[in-house]
Amino acid sequence: MLFGILIALVPLFVGYCVKLTNKSWLSFINLSLSIIIYMILFLMGVELAQINDLASHLSTLIFSTLLLFACTFGLNVLFLFMLDIILPWRNSNNNSEPLASRLKMILESLKICFALILGFVVGLIPLTVWQYNGLATKVILVILLILVGIQLRSNNITIKQIILNKIGITTTLVVTLSALLGGVIASFILALPINVGMAMSSGFGWYSLSGVLMTEAQGPVIGSITFLNDIMRELCAIILIPSLINRFKLTSLGICGATSMDFTLPMLQKGGGFMMVPPAIVQGFLLTIIMPVLMTFLNYYF
Repeated sequence: MLFGILIALVPLFVGYCVKLTNKSWLSFINLSLSIIIYMILFLMGVELAQINDLASHLSTLIFSTLLLFACTFGLNVLFLFMLDIILPWRNSNNNSEPLASRLKMILESLKICFALILGFVVGLIPLTVWQYNGLATKVILVILLILVGIQLRSNNITIKQIILNKIGITTTLVVTLSALLGGVIASFILALPINVGMAMSSGFGWYSLSGVLMTEAQGPVIGSITFLNDIMRELCAIILIPSLINRFKLTSLGICGATSMDFTLPMLQKGGGFMMVPPAIVQGFLLTIIMPVLMTFLNYYF
């Protein structure tokens, strides 16, 4: 429980206290984050391989992932569509550009899954070093969060900008509340405690952290379901954005979740114009801050 609190608050705060302006350092931070994400997912795969009688859990894992995704992402899309209809977001000066290849971005996401699969395969080899897997994951995760904090601060996001950006705040609230509602529905169907279902639904696409936090709190099966749910969100966002961005900008923004600040930001900017950038960064920033705190609270204090 103490580690959950530490993970949720301290590393992000420490990183957020550091502001970098040197482009070389910022590039190094971005490269380091990519490497660390692959390392964490590799270790998650190793931990998954250590589950006794994994074959008996496989059907449960697949069914639970698909159900959780249908409930959380489905309600996200439904409520965001309603928001787009009630409060349509128009742009009279749309300097949008042709979107990058969806296939290329999907392949980038699938590379992340490959890291998990590789870790699983290697984890099947009986090595004594795997006894330190949990400790290694915690250390790497703390480093990841510190770097994420630095990255957030380096985007020059001030509290005033967050408060004044109504679009980013609105989509954040809609995504958060509808995802949690989906988690409640999924928990009833899967016969899980409500707090666990809500915690699993509160990853908002931040797969590299959500899977580890849920594994720490609820075990590798629940952690893997959470991870797969969040990676599916990213993949579906990449597929849907080009079709939705012209008519349903709020939906396109909201379905990206926490990735609207980084991975899916180029797609949002190219398809919707520069006006998409401020709310996308604000939404990504808020969900990045909310996610570990909310997940820790739901796992340990709800």
